[in-house]
Amino acid sequence: MSAWQQIGGTIAAEFSDLPDLVELTRVCIRLLIAALLGGILGFEREQKGKAAGIKTHMLVSLGSAIFVLIPLQAGVQPAELTRVIQGIVSGIGFLGAGTILKADTEDRVRGLTTAAGIWMTSAIGMTAGLGHEASAVLCTLLALLIFAAMPRLMRLIEKE
Repeated sequence: MSAWQQIGGTIAAEFSDLPDLVELTRVCIRLLIAALLGGILGFEREQKGKAAGIKTHMLVSLGSAIFVLIPLQAGVQPAELTRVIQGIVSGIGFLGAGTILKADTEDRVRGLTTAAGIWMTSAIGMTAGLGHEASAVLCTLLALLIFAAMPRLMRLIEKE
């Protein structure tokens, strides 16, 4: 075997995590859905003038999806996957904490909804990455409903 054949074989082996068209399609669908759903939530936040917008939400969702997808491809056991999920949730907590600002007055805190939205976006990304795309879509729709309906409901309550 020539050196070039060895190099070619090594390169092919390094890209063997997507061995066929079925697996490539499965990975693409999960990652694209995660990014799309994150983008939908990010678009809503960006339209409201919030600091974390489309790109942030897309990256959070996509990152969370790949963090659970790769261990699944590697064949990790469910107990090990729960540790991966715990790590993602902790890491996202730090990211979300960066969006929370305390105002000058003692009772005014800003960014909690953005932090919660980032946390939810990560959960949606993990859900898509695990192959539960319908559940991820449902969670996205519920989050959009909360973003849209709760401010209106709170204004109604405050008027009374």
